[in-house]
Amino acid sequence: MSGPTTRVLTVLELLQTHGQIGGAELAERLGVDRRTIRRYITVLEDLGIPVMTEQGRYGGYRLVAGFKLPPMMFTEEETLAVSLGLLAARQLGLTDAAPAIASVQAKLERVMPANLKKRVRGVSETTRVILPRGEPSLDDRALQTLTVATEAMRSVGFTYHSPKQGGIDRSVDPYGLVFRQGRWYLTGFCHLRQAMRSFRLDRISNVRLLTPTFQRPSGFDAADFLSESFMSWSGTHEVALVLHTNHESAAAVFGFCAEGFEQCDDGLLFTTQTDSLEWFAWRVMHLPFQFTVLKPDGLKDALRAHATRLLACCE
Repeated sequence: MSGPTTRVLTVLELLQTHGQIGGAELAERLGVDRRTIRRYITVLEDLGIPVMTEQGRYGGYRLVAGFKLPPMMFTEEETLAVSLGLLAARQLGLTDAAPAIASVQAKLERVMPANLKKRVRGVSETTRVILPRGEPSLDDRALQTLTVATEAMRSVGFTYHSPKQGGIDRSVDPYGLVFRQGRWYLTGFCHLRQAMRSFRLDRISNVRLLTPTFQRPSGFDAADFLSESFMSWSGTHEVALVLHTNHESAAAVFGFCAEGFEQCDDGLLFTTQTDSLEWFAWRVMHLPFQFTVLKPDGLKDALRAHATRLLACCE
């Protein structure tokens, strides 16, 4: 069943298409009663859309003669922003994204002036946005359900599939969603752990809305919380590097906010923890700028091992 906002817009679409339509027919088409139709008409009037009501056997609702929704006007910069947003949305790992995005673009083009329509199509045909690919989703509707729950501040239940412990049922108050380095993350209050937690959506299945509601902490920022979580996760090895670059380049690579790095004489001091020096060595080998390892010595050994293997491949 579509939501009330969608049905209100459907009433507007029917009025524009048919000119005049009776309340009984509107109610039948939308699957609601006539009293609800009158509420939808009131909503349209509150939005400034002039709707005429005619009583009697052949009465009904119609828009004021000559009324038409104005064409959607965008500046050149706004058109580019919308086009790039649609392109990026195709890369967000959503199974049903392609038809939905195509529908959105078609609707926008239908109401845009010809010059803007040409601009949107041009960007779509000549520009590509490639984001990192994450793991396949276990629940294709997880993101949609969690988006609804986060907005309505309703608790959710789901099964979280841990690599070490298998499937565990969780009940969570979803505070926010973050797309980061090819993966979606949910941040919120976990009732099982009685603490804030982050969950990868590609490890979540059977997502469902629960009855309880909650209040999100004022000023909560899901992206900041996730970044802080990554920086503070307990590991077996403390790592310190000097990155010979600027804040913007470092933040773009690691995904952390600029405050995650400390300015020093030769660049930026970066400290973190890891439970695998081999994996961390592989990660920093891909950095597009120079760096110096301060500690531990085990990371230096792991980098030398990777370098030796690569040199052997060139012989």
